[in-house]
Amino acid sequence: MENPLDNKEPLRNRKIRSFVKREGRLTNAQEKALGELLPEFGVDHIQGPLDFNSLYDNDAEVILEIGFGMGHSLVEQAEANPQLNYLGIEVHSPGVGSLLKSIAEKDINNIRVSNEDAVEVMANKIPEQSLKGVQLFFPDPWHKKKHHKRRLVNASFVEALAKRIKPDGFFHLATDWENYAEHMLEVMSATTSFKNLSEKADYIPRPVSRPLTKFEKRGQRLGHGVWDLMFIRKSS
Repeated sequence: MENPLDNKEPLRNRKIRSFVKREGRLTNAQEKALGELLPEFGVDHIQGPLDFNSLYDNDAEVILEIGFGMGHSLVEQAEANPQLNYLGIEVHSPGVGSLLKSIAEKDINNIRVSNEDAVEVMANKIPEQSLKGVQLFFPDPWHKKKHHKRRLVNASFVEALAKRIKPDGFFHLATDWENYAEHMLEVMSATTSFKNLSEKADYIPRPVSRPLTKFEKRGQRLGHGVWDLMFIRKSS
């Protein structure tokens, strides 16, 4: 089966995507941040695989976050872990602008940003065995059954992702849709590349490394569930 992450075909020719761009209106501050800061902190203008040591001007480990929303969680992690580097991918421009604005305001140096499709970024820019870990928090669940084929977490994506994560590196997933959690667990349990860190081979409590978002706090007050999954890349 063809692996979508290894497919160099232009994005416009791919039939199924894990997202739909529903761009909200950019604020003046977000638009300004995109124009002024994306050339400095963005990676989309770089051709070919990224040289992380050159990109961050250090040799620290790199964690990739796919779909960082407005960037609040990513900023919090980067501030708490200055010894690590973070690469965030988000297709929605207002979120990218918001993150860039925070980077400037807080003088953060360990975040780089992509405003492109994660599948394309993974295929063309992430070298094999270069990541300490990958975070996928609250991706679009595509809750209608007819849309399940759009879900980012599938066997091909996971196996290609495994090539980019170092041995003993991690893949941390979280969702507030139980059906998607079950789907994630099924896909991850079927791969031979990862080991589940859950003692019961299912879910884990939210680790302190994943910040609690305001939406999650609101969901907790309403009795909504959240499911975290943590897997480690096997060394062989």
